[in-house]
Amino acid sequence: MFAFKIFRKVVGAFILLVLVVPTFVVIKTYYAAHNQTIAHADVADVADVIVVLGTAQFNGVPTQALEARLIEAKRVFDLGEAPAIITVGAGAPGDRTTEAASSKAWLLAHGIKKSAVMAIEKGRDTFVSTQSYIAEMKRRNIHSVLIVTDPYHCFRATTIANDMGAKSYCSPVRTGPNSLGKVSFHYLIRETGAYLAYVTLGRRGIHVSDHLGQ
Repeated sequence: MFAFKIFRKVVGAFILLVLVVPTFVVIKTYYAAHNQTIAHADVADVADVIVVLGTAQFNGVPTQALEARLIEAKRVFDLGEAPAIITVGAGAPGDRTTEAASSKAWLLAHGIKKSAVMAIEKGRDTFVSTQSYIAEMKRRNIHSVLIVTDPYHCFRATTIANDMGAKSYCSPVRTGPNSLGKVSFHYLIRETGAYLAYVTLGRRGIHVSDHLGQ
């Protein structure tokens, strides 16, 4: 009888954990997406660099999801939030170019000077992309980053960057298919799962593609 009570308590605690932890992450992801307080015109030099996390492009042309990130990156750069932009992202098999290269080309075509933009053509997921730009930040001896990505991606993206030693902020897109007014509930749940995989499995849990909303 005593053993059964212990078993029931253990099972109850496990069920509670299974329910509570994902719910907590959903709330944190939702809150991060809706409560970004930086990138104001009256606050210059919020970060050392702006990073545009990659998503799909086709033959050098950004998809709507990627273009929304580039529009936001240009906006915060023009406000003086950081003096430079790093675009990140590799190419898919068969691609003639990369997410980082097509992002850089878009920024240059829209008035950002060449000396202010660097492309890092690595990463098809958040973890590898973050590793790549953090390594470049360390080479430059800079420490803070303003990440431009989708709203529900902000919590995971900043968590990974912070874990790798950066002081990170997020500037979520305001337009495009993954902006708050358009993004699906599925994205929130997906990001919850990806975050839980990261914190429980580490690097092994980050083989999830970050390419949504193309």
